[in-house]
Amino acid sequence: MPRIPSPAIAAAGLVGGYAVARWTKKRPLGGAVLAVAGGVAAREWRQVGGAKVAAGLGTAYIAAFAGSHPLAKKIGAWPAVFSVAGGMAAASWAVTRGK
Repeated sequence: MPRIPSPAIAAAGLVGGYAVARWTKKRPLGGAVLAVAGGVAAREWRQVGGAKVAAGLGTAYIAAFAGSHPLAKKIGAWPAVFSVAGGMAAASWAVTRGK
């Protein structure tokens, strides 16, 4: 079975988590989507780069989620979510691409 690249998983988790929370009006459900995608991405990061890479990118994933909130106040919710998702995908790709 083909692997889904971890940058796509991380970005989808951030965008999907927000989308689910917004459209269902159930923030915990959106948080569950965010957490599951983060866990899957972390497993991929660990397989590709080891525990330190997984910990670093996991921290970045959480920081992206947290950072989207103040950014949303400045540029709007969807632009903020897409910005942090793109940044997270780029970071994941940059760290894991050669491994």
